[in-house]
Amino acid sequence: MAALTLYDRSDCPYSKRVRRVLDVLEVDYEEVIVPEARTDRDELASLTDQRGVPVVVDDDHPDGWVADSSAISEYLKSTYDQREATA
Repeated sequence: MAALTLYDRSDCPYSKRVRRVLDVLEVDYEEVIVPEARTDRDELASLTDQRGVPVVVDDDHPDGWVADSSAISEYLKSTYDQREATA
């Protein structure tokens, strides 16, 4: 079972950046492609009170989720980068 859930859009460059970081760090994740129309993103809104992507949901995060590709990338690197922990 994946530790993280990524809510994203396949055509979103910010989502692509987060997927790349997840792949480089070899973090297992479940991907949920959200509808194109923000008004149809009820599941995401119920979890995070927002409708923008990308969002990573992680039970280990104090808030339970992280939004914004830069904040997500920073969080992932500080939490899951095993190279940093062994250096």
